[in-house]
Amino acid sequence: MALEFKIFLLDYFLQQTAKFNNIQRHTIDSEGYGMVKLSVEEIFGRLRQTVIVGDTEGAAKAAQDSIDAGIEPWRAITDGLAKGMEVVGEKYESKEYFLPEVLTSSEAMYAGLNLLLPLLKAGEAGGDREKVVIGVVEGDIHDIGKNIVKTMLTAGGYDVIDVGRDVPTPTFVETASGEKAKVIAMSTMMTPTLMSMKDVEDELAKKGLKGEVKTIIGGGTVTDEWKAKIGSDAYGEDAVQAVDKVKMLFQEIKAALELAKKKKGK
Repeated sequence: MALEFKIFLLDYFLQQTAKFNNIQRHTIDSEGYGMVKLSVEEIFGRLRQTVIVGDTEGAAKAAQDSIDAGIEPWRAITDGLAKGMEVVGEKYESKEYFLPEVLTSSEAMYAGLNLLLPLLKAGEAGGDREKVVIGVVEGDIHDIGKNIVKTMLTAGGYDVIDVGRDVPTPTFVETASGEKAKVIAMSTMMTPTLMSMKDVEDELAKKGLKGEVKTIIGGGTVTDEWKAKIGSDAYGEDAVQAVDKVKMLFQEIKAALELAKKKKGK
């Protein structure tokens, strides 16, 4: 079968699929097929899948395809790359993926982010991005979970400041204050180091930042009951939930600021 006829059949099939699903179409120069029309959802699917399988080159190409198609960078990140990393996080939690697979997927995601993040407009999560300080508390060096959350937050458009592992209590607070970050994310995998989380909460209160700077905790030994006991603002049971909780914290911060403005205006 001639190549031209194959292209014709493929293009006809894609057109009919698009009509059936009522999906907006964009024209993309797809390697090997000349000008082949792909739907927005198909581009998102490529972004997701290349991250899931750790295809760095494919992720960069899919990101460029989204740019060429005129898709908003923020949508390509949230509906494409970030969704793929969510799947990776779930596979890691279920022990289907291990550290090597997570790192490979992270590299693929960053290959796409490197093209998309510079294109985000001011006002989108990226032009003036919300900052999160993240680290493993003092006494603990287990940082795999922290790294997954960091990756997913970055994919979600946040400006993530990673202070590392075995982080002294003052470093969390000083970094948040210096960077004007409104959320501190802490993790630990060990029971003895749970108290280091309380130390950070106490340090925030001592500096008069408690409430102004929100906190979220997570890790193998952390529970919702411990969150309530030490006065943390949120608890993420896993990486996917942690990202949702961080989003919730920023929504609370924005709501509080808007309320304060209304009261001031009265």
